[in-house]
Amino acid sequence: MADILIVDDDIETRQTLRSILIDSPYRDFPIREADTAEKGLALLKCKQHTVLLTDLSLPDMDGIEFGKKVLKNHPNTHVVAVTHLQMFQCVQECINGGFSAYLLKPIAKNELLQVLERLIAMQLVYQTAPILEKQNTLSEELLEADLGNPIESAMKFIQFKYFEPITQKEAADFVYLSPSHFSRIFKEEAGKTFVEFLTEYRIAKSKNLLRMTSLPMDVIASQTGFSSAAYFSTTFKRQENQTPSEYRNMFSKFVK
Repeated sequence: MADILIVDDDIETRQTLRSILIDSPYRDFPIREADTAEKGLALLKCKQHTVLLTDLSLPDMDGIEFGKKVLKNHPNTHVVAVTHLQMFQCVQECINGGFSAYLLKPIAKNELLQVLERLIAMQLVYQTAPILEKQNTLSEELLEADLGNPIESAMKFIQFKYFEPITQKEAADFVYLSPSHFSRIFKEEAGKTFVEFLTEYRIAKSKNLLRMTSLPMDVIASQTGFSSAAYFSTTFKRQENQTPSEYRNMFSKFVK
């Protein structure tokens, strides 16, 4: 049977999470609590837990660092951030750190249960390590134009700048090509236009956030380079034949 560990110094949050769990299909799962990272690590050392629900603002340790430490020592534990913080930087750090989900306070019962359904079911069926791969991020040092491979460099430019309102001209300038020449060779080598490639990359990034977080659509849109939630939704529907909300709901139930 899966065990669930809640680490949060806010007693009301712990009580809310426990109340949701008790009034759910997971009522019989052992639930343990800790109000500091140190106590949480001690509990993990004594007993392996399937899911860790942790706040990101703990009194004795940064919650992201705590989660990373847990994953390093207990790689089969699914770490779920439970926080008030909507900052994209925090979301990105959690994704890159191997966290399995990112939930916003106040916790919505259906969102928590959907995440647990996904994580626990997969744990029981596959006994895998955390399901979401750590993503590789590009550093400033890597963002250098290789003029011998301008299109590859332009793709790196997109990967590093996709959340900004970048244009084809900026990408062309980055690799020292005229916009018209850049447009032609990009289509020849990539098999699609610059705009198509950029849009597909942004959609891929948004899908990751839809699967992993409960962030509002306007936040996801702004952090993946879309000018508005409406434009994001329209573009997503055109690309995926479903709305972002439909995609999020589908993923939460794919293990059924």
